[in-house]
Amino acid sequence: MKTGVLPRGLSVWHPATILSTWWWSGLLPGAPGTWGSAATLPFAWLIASQLGSSYLIVAAGLAFVGGLWASSIFLSYGDEKDPGAIVIDETAGQFLTLAFVPLNIWWYAAAFVLFRVADIFKPWPASLADKRSGPFALMVDDIVAALYALAVLYSIERILGG
Repeated sequence: MKTGVLPRGLSVWHPATILSTWWWSGLLPGAPGTWGSAATLPFAWLIASQLGSSYLIVAAGLAFVGGLWASSIFLSYGDEKDPGAIVIDETAGQFLTLAFVPLNIWWYAAAFVLFRVADIFKPWPASLADKRSGPFALMVDDIVAALYALAVLYSIERILGG
């Protein structure tokens, strides 16, 4: 995995940097996608606890649309197809995954892990989007990964009788 790095000429304070790196979490060393997903958890918890889990669908939509804008600017400064520092796609996918689980630390942990697994392995059709370039392809593969995570979470909930 690539460590998140800003392209030359893009300020760390540019709004597109802040959003595309989800409050700079994509610039942390190691696994930027995991950092971005983890940095989404407290925001999701706050939204779900104050407004309700259905508002996480709104947050996912806003992250998706904002991510299209922010990642297009970020991508225009470099030549990478999917820079590691851009993690707003993980934020959108993580919000969507969390929108359908109970506000419970164990369900949030399971949603986090399953989303990360689906995002890393990118089963078809997420793998199709991952082979394309541009802001839409960058964002949509994480939405598909969220749908896979949701399918597994739903199955677990049905098995447990939830």
